[in-house]
Amino acid sequence: MDTVGKGASVRERVSETEWQVRKDLAALYRLVALFGWDDLIFTHITAKVPGTEHFLINPYGMMFDEITASSLVKIDLNGRKVMDSEYDINPAGFTIHSCIHAARKDAMCVLHTHSINGVAVSAQKGGLLPLSQFAFIALRSLSYHDYEGLALNPEEQPRLVRDLGSNNYLILRNHGLLTVGQTMAEAFQAMHRLEAACMVQVRAQAGGELTFIPPEILARAAVESAADRAHKAALAWPGLLRRLDRRNPGYAD
Repeated sequence: MDTVGKGASVRERVSETEWQVRKDLAALYRLVALFGWDDLIFTHITAKVPGTEHFLINPYGMMFDEITASSLVKIDLNGRKVMDSEYDINPAGFTIHSCIHAARKDAMCVLHTHSINGVAVSAQKGGLLPLSQFAFIALRSLSYHDYEGLALNPEEQPRLVRDLGSNNYLILRNHGLLTVGQTMAEAFQAMHRLEAACMVQVRAQAGGELTFIPPEILARAAVESAADRAHKAALAWPGLLRRLDRRNPGYAD
């Protein structure tokens, strides 16, 4: 574990690149809380530290709207802290996220939620239905993973990796939602889209007869290119940070 300069601030002990990742990840935690997708201190968002096999995760016990760049815990792929911290981590966060980071080099950020709408759809046999434009986009890169209980068993990891495959959206049945991205902005945009699709579905099912997007239209949906995902996410991210600065500043501390 890195204890060099223990008396110094976290900001003084990490690279400029890592500090930027820390700020963006702390902002992402607070955005998840702002949008109402958090589950007290549970669920997790992780981000790789570029050029390393280390990633950052939330300090277990802090609410998502309290997390700062300095409070994030840095661990390795075995769940060991690589920089001293007063906080522990959620073991389930390590189980789910570490195997995805290890298998998917493009998954710099992994975002997992237990939102009410997401869990509701995850419990439906038909999964996400082609009811909205949100779903139209997500369905082309969506996988499912069957529920195996609390995510504490490392034997589940190969199945998580297999089920996600090369997709960017994952519905964990009876559990929640998961998205991956090359940046925090991409992971957030994907989750915003998937969460919206689930919300539309739950609300539409409470109304009258449903209208599905026709199969021939669905067949024309193309998987978003990495460049397109990055461009759209980069356009939205600065505005999201401005909203956060107005409503819950302090994440960059």
